[in-house]
Amino acid sequence: MTHPTSSRRTRLAVLLGTAAVLTATAVTAPATAAAQPPYDTAGAGVGAGIGIGTGIGPGPVAAIGTGHSQHAGTVPLSTYFTGSAYQLRDTTRGNQRTLDAMNQTGGGTLFTDPDNDWGGTGTPADRQSAGVDAHYATAVTWDFYKGVLGRNGIRGDGTGVTSRVHYGSNYPNAFFDPSCFCANYGDDPVTGKTLATLDIVGHELTHGVIASTAGLGSAGEPGGLNEGTADILGTAIEFFAGNTTDVGDYFIGERAFADGPLRRMDHPSLDGHSRDYWSRDIGTLDAYAASGPARHFFYLLAEGSGPKEINKISYDSPTYDGSKLLGIGQDKAVRIWYRALSTYMTSTSNYARARTATLMAAADLYGPAGVEYGRVAAAWTAVNVR
Repeated sequence: MTHPTSSRRTRLAVLLGTAAVLTATAVTAPATAAAQPPYDTAGAGVGAGIGIGTGIGPGPVAAIGTGHSQHAGTVPLSTYFTGSAYQLRDTTRGNQRTLDAMNQTGGGTLFTDPDNDWGGTGTPADRQSAGVDAHYATAVTWDFYKGVLGRNGIRGDGTGVTSRVHYGSNYPNAFFDPSCFCANYGDDPVTGKTLATLDIVGHELTHGVIASTAGLGSAGEPGGLNEGTADILGTAIEFFAGNTTDVGDYFIGERAFADGPLRRMDHPSLDGHSRDYWSRDIGTLDAYAASGPARHFFYLLAEGSGPKEINKISYDSPTYDGSKLLGIGQDKAVRIWYRALSTYMTSTSNYARARTATLMAAADLYGPAGVEYGRVAAAWTAVNVR
């Protein structure tokens, strides 16, 4: 289901969307800073190393275009040349496609372009620019899951996702719809900008990964872990991109809305809604508030507690017990969380079981006597999960 839009804090929707199934798709005609990606494969650029051409030639062929996005600057795009026009279709990543929903809630039209230069000046005035953001971020997400975690697409079966931008009329939300295997992105009513930022796209597509692995529920503690997982891996995807315009950070949706981020990882309660720590009533809260301890755990495991600066952004993460923690780095933290999700978590996992799952994952990956195992346990204690 999608969530009420009266509160900015609940705009980012869960995977169980109610959008209409995709129909026709064919057509005839914060401040910039140097990113510090934690992944060895980051920063290579979409389309790098895949050996495809420019699309100049007599017949259909995969191509690389130039996109001018609203959020990520000028980016490379994997496109497809039909022989007469270019499409936002990525045959190198499971035939992923990006459509203009034309401000409707069903169907959509595949973006096409005559010269493979997309998005104009990268502002909402050019409808293509939202498509650029979604197409680029979807490719980055594919590359993250395949390059870092060895997963071949969202479902693990090599099938690409369909993205739809300009969904609805001034619809300040985004959601993944498993019925059409598509992700839908509205536009912020204040700025007109698309919600298809790197972290939001990563968040929504991760809901598809969750559905294909643990199948976490959408309410109670499983719902909190569901939303927490989408934020954790969506954040990791933003860092992985190594984009110097949309720099990796531990905020969620900070570029999408005029009034700042939806959520944060280092100190979740600063959004005015989320919980920093587990408590007995956590399962009675909405899934976003209940996701706070999962987000906080991940930040503490990756980066540690206390004040620090990452990519020129200041953080100061507290702990429930006053402990001072050292992180193990985001790369290891991501691998532990993903293995726990894909191997040990189930649809009914609660926080206590998530703790067990991540400890088992840490033991599998780094050994039960490794420093990583001990820091997983300490990070859960620091968010009051024992």
